[in-house]
Amino acid sequence: MPTIRPTSPDPEVNVYLPDGLILRGPRGAAVGDFLQAVAQRFPAPVMGAIVNHSLQELTAAVNLEARVEPVTMQDEDGARIYRRSLVFLLAVAFQRVFPQARLTVDYSVGAGGYFCTVQGRPPLRADELARLEAEMRSLVAADLPIRRAEVPLRQAIEHFRAAGMDDKVRLLRYRRKSYLTLYELDGQRDYHYGYMVPSTGYLRWFALEPADGEGFLLRFPERHAPTTIQATRPAPKLLGTFRQYGDWLRRLGIHYVGALNEDITHGRLPEIILVAEALHQQQLAAIAQAIARRRDQVRVVLVAGPSSAGKTTFAKRLAVQLLTHGISSFSLEMDNYFVDRDKTPKDAQGRYDFEHIDALQRHRLARDLQRLIAGETVHLPRYDFPTGRSLPGRRVRLQPGQMIILEGLHGLNPDLLPDFPAEQAFRVYVSAFTQLNLDRYNRVSTTDTRLLRRIVRDARERGYTAQQTIAHWEMVRRGERRWIFPFQEQADRMFNSALVYELSVLKPKVEPLLLQIPPRSRERIEAKRLLSLLEWFVAAPDRWVPDNSILREFIGGSILRDFTVWQGAPPEAACPSPR
Repeated sequence: MPTIRPTSPDPEVNVYLPDGLILRGPRGAAVGDFLQAVAQRFPAPVMGAIVNHSLQELTAAVNLEARVEPVTMQDEDGARIYRRSLVFLLAVAFQRVFPQARLTVDYSVGAGGYFCTVQGRPPLRADELARLEAEMRSLVAADLPIRRAEVPLRQAIEHFRAAGMDDKVRLLRYRRKSYLTLYELDGQRDYHYGYMVPSTGYLRWFALEPADGEGFLLRFPERHAPTTIQATRPAPKLLGTFRQYGDWLRRLGIHYVGALNEDITHGRLPEIILVAEALHQQQLAAIAQAIARRRDQVRVVLVAGPSSAGKTTFAKRLAVQLLTHGISSFSLEMDNYFVDRDKTPKDAQGRYDFEHIDALQRHRLARDLQRLIAGETVHLPRYDFPTGRSLPGRRVRLQPGQMIILEGLHGLNPDLLPDFPAEQAFRVYVSAFTQLNLDRYNRVSTTDTRLLRRIVRDARERGYTAQQTIAHWEMVRRGERRWIFPFQEQADRMFNSALVYELSVLKPKVEPLLLQIPPRSRERIEAKRLLSLLEWFVAAPDRWVPDNSILREFIGGSILRDFTVWQGAPPEAACPSPR
């Protein structure tokens, strides 16, 4: 049995690992010291630990007997700790090398990277980027401690005001707690939303790469390969979408959450909502116009995107917008083409994998599309979710010139319709590309926005608890990483469904749901993290949210819920959504 040698006469305590191993060590020792003694047992570097059902840093003291589960870089929480600490390392190194400039960590670009920009000087040249990376590696080699301290809120505000960090000063004005946790590295103190690693020696895997001529990428490992930097996948459309959203925020004068809170407090919420929704409508109009320019060729509009991106509302609003160009459309849902339950693929744990492309009747879908386009009457399937069976649905015949809007998970995957003529399809990728961050270093994840949307919708429409939604979320995310994100650059257009005000509106609806999760459950750890994020937002009412807003798909009250666009076909040919 591995044993940590006591360094003091303090009584010893037992630490119980999930595989049955028992470690003994001095009371008050850091949990990281216990885990370091058996580090070779774990599949990836350890970044934190779950101690008696609570996520803790590796520096947390073990004062009582504890059940401890290591949190590695393969776990979502471990990956967050690593990335957050890496950002702090970058910020400290940047301040050393370029003391007169300012660094901003803007957004995630997928495939293990953050897009970063500098202000107060031109973009970094290749040699300057190499010098910055070398400074980071020198800090890692020194294995400097990253120290944590709780300070009075007023003292923290004065510290950031003296440092010229107005983004943090404005954010902290609305903090309700009387203290703030600061971290210190190499004499620099800063706030970072969440836990950190104990020292810079943990941060060995990273790279800096130039990007788009305006900024650079901070690269880090992905969870499936925690000690490897994967090759960069070019994503010009994704970068362009984020840049467009950043321009919108500048027009609104809302760069960070602190500015949003000020505007809500000062009564500007109706104006913010109107402008944000108008920007959505502007996107929709541009996409509809692009489709209309190809009306002689395009027969199918494929709408794809991750969970809770707002695809359903987008597809219905697009159908309305196409009518302004004289184009009638017919909505076809991919979910009705699921195979029977007993033919559904299973994952490594033996669970049904509904996200797998082979969970769809692809060949029937392709055949039905071709027949509909040819003007034939087609007997569509209807999938019965309770029984898991494909049943006969409506008989449908399109009118001349009518387009099909096909919404579903795999809309951008080339394997969905491999023989379908490319010129007859227009592909749209829908997701919430959030870029309103807490401050220059603390991002608000696009994934968190979608999860909060889904928790509210699942509770309202499906009767699911927040615990159930969170428990299922990792499987959903795994499907997205495999079946959606690799194909997002295949889109003809991207639609950003994020709304700058939405977390303020979601806050009073989702907080009570998160608080109902049992304290000792695994999902409570995620709930606490989400609650901590929401603490930074001033709550806002939903009465000014338009009834056709993307947000209404999740909070309720959408005028489009039971809306079906059809034109020229007899009523029995219209096929309302089966959901």
